[in-house]
Amino acid sequence: MGSETEEFAALLRELKSRSGRSYGALAGKLHMSTSTVHRYCNGDAVPTDYAPVERFARLCAATPDELITLHRRWLLADAARRRPKDTAAPRAAEVAQEQGPEGEAVPETAPATDPEATPEAGSAPDPAPTPRKAKRLWLAGAAVVAVAVAVPVAVAVGNAGSATPEPRAAAGLSHGAPRTGPSAGATGTAGATAKKRAERSPGPSASTTPSPTGSHRAPDDGGALGADGRSVPAVPLTVNVRPYVWDSPCSQSYLVDRPAAKMPPPPAEQDAASWADALGGVSSGGARIELSVQGKTADAVVLQALHVRIVARHAPLAWASYAMGDGCGGGLTPAGFDVNLDTGTPLADPAAGVQGDRKVPATDFPYRVSTTDPQVLEIKAHTSAHDVSWYLELQWSSGSRHGTVRIDDHGKPFRASSAQGRPRYVHPLGGDTWEPPLQ
Repeated sequence: MGSETEEFAALLRELKSRSGRSYGALAGKLHMSTSTVHRYCNGDAVPTDYAPVERFARLCAATPDELITLHRRWLLADAARRRPKDTAAPRAAEVAQEQGPEGEAVPETAPATDPEATPEAGSAPDPAPTPRKAKRLWLAGAAVVAVAVAVPVAVAVGNAGSATPEPRAAAGLSHGAPRTGPSAGATGTAGATAKKRAERSPGPSASTTPSPTGSHRAPDDGGALGADGRSVPAVPLTVNVRPYVWDSPCSQSYLVDRPAAKMPPPPAEQDAASWADALGGVSSGGARIELSVQGKTADAVVLQALHVRIVARHAPLAWASYAMGDGCGGGLTPAGFDVNLDTGTPLADPAAGVQGDRKVPATDFPYRVSTTDPQVLEIKAHTSAHDVSWYLELQWSSGSRHGTVRIDDHGKPFRASSAQGRPRYVHPLGGDTWEPPLQ
């Protein structure tokens, strides 16, 4: 086992030990076998992709500096793994003996003086390096060249398509006009741009900040360079949003600023978005949002977290509430994430579901997606005391790249308002008018 591999494995063991988690617990979170995690930490194997390494580090609460160090050690360990083991070392020693620091041949009969000795006063320094000194200088020069090559590669990979904006408070959004651009928000760096940045950058740099944009699809805005040099999408996933999903017609109501006599009949679920938009309706009491996430390539993309960002929170709307159905039976309650919009910092908490008489257990991040492995996330947001506008941020990583995708209602924030104390109406099946519900 080479020193590069041992240094990489040593840092993995340090993170694992500090986390207090067992190999089995980490393997379950990483969707890997316990033996595989154990081999990585022992240095018996080096992952061919950086994604599981980053997930391991984040599960062990690695600091930003430790993540940078771990990525550098993985690059060196991976390069050592790919290096031919039977010819590289002898050839390096042979070349070191044959050549000096500038590549010139070193005579075999050069005097073997001590390179550390100080010349006597008045004597001219020896212009030609000794074999021992030439070898040391050449090896030092080779180390500098290796670092000069390795660092730009790390920068090019790290910057290509990465986007990690700092969380912004609602007040920050209200004080300035939002920046516009393609939806779902992480703008990537094209491969040529990443290469230029790598050539002029001395080391890892801060990732770029995307524009908080308005639609629900991640843009295919140019390629980036993957870890193996292939051109890959800057944002390697797409997110399709269904912001008006019903558990059942009776479970969904909308607040509308119109009297019942001037209200059209309720729509079918597939027409709810256009119906609500035409009337200026707002989801009553909460909303169920469905996210379909899929990778753009066969490479795995890890979904790490989902964050809720509040844009505004006001007093509830003083409008009437109109239910989309009346007299429904039991409906499906999917497993997903529960968001209480009335808390100071809303979180997406895993929630179990019910399908018939079977309970569906709750699941939590991280998830993994690719072109052949999509993931559907159900979000149930609710409020009983406010009129709330918000959007979501989906944090992802793929190899050494990472970013955040903004998710909203086709360019505008999601919105829901409490309906407590407001007049309620239903539209009986086969009826022509909206009526107060039977008590």
